[in-house]
Amino acid sequence: MRALAAHFSKYLCRRHVGGNLRSRNFSSFSGKDELSIEEEAERKVGWLLKTIFFVTAGVAGYHFFPYMGENLMQQSVSLLRIKDPLFKRMGASRLARFAVDDERRKKIVEMGGAKELLNMLSTAKDDRTRKAALQALNALSHSDEALASLHHAGAISVIRSAPNSLEDAEVEEFKLSLMKRFQDLRYDVPS
Repeated sequence: MRALAAHFSKYLCRRHVGGNLRSRNFSSFSGKDELSIEEEAERKVGWLLKTIFFVTAGVAGYHFFPYMGENLMQQSVSLLRIKDPLFKRMGASRLARFAVDDERRKKIVEMGGAKELLNMLSTAKDDRTRKAALQALNALSHSDEALASLHHAGAISVIRSAPNSLEDAEVEEFKLSLMKRFQDLRYDVPS
């Protein structure tokens, strides 16, 4: 009987150890959790790869677009040479947007943009074309070198001879701003 009791106790103890294994199934860690952890890891790696791609594209674009900038500036100056006022306005508005620092303003003047803008202003037949030309000239006038180039090209007389707009007050504002800028740098501005 003792032998039977010993085998029985070993059997119960073994079952008890197995019972501990069964209780593991009721814990918070299961096969489903393992799958969700893997899915979450895959999602994070996906976002990491997407981020690396976009950063790489941004860096490549940052280094590539300055080369396109000069091309676009040259195209904008070329648009000023076309007879159609719509294309002239498009070129002038582009140049106004490009003229954000002295280096770019100087580049626009070197490409002949200032002379073309003055020619555009003197031959403009409508207010919108005059406004676009004056706006671009105003953007260029923030550079002293560009303003000197405008002065040598006869900008003062062209700006003064441009008719005022009855419909758009900004034309007069741009004219006054340009004339004030010429006066600030002591260029001869007859009253």
